[in-house]
Amino acid sequence: MSWLGKSNRWKHLVGGIAVGLGADDLYTAEYVGLVVGAAMEYKDYQWGGKPDWIDLLLTWAGVNIGYLIRFIVL
Repeated sequence: MSWLGKSNRWKHLVGGIAVGLGADDLYTAEYVGLVVGAAMEYKDYQWGGKPDWIDLLLTWAGVNIGYLIRFIVL
């Protein structure tokens, strides 16, 4: 689980879960999650870092987890 702490990956996962919890439907959750994840990776690139596809995928996975929680609870 040490790879989750690398490059703030846990923040991508938690942020994705927050987006998924707040979305009204799956389409909105997926769309916003991918756009936000891509924007975070673009920000990393602009500040001299390398984009990390795992971060983007963790954001997307977090969105799905968050939406699934919302769907089960409601």
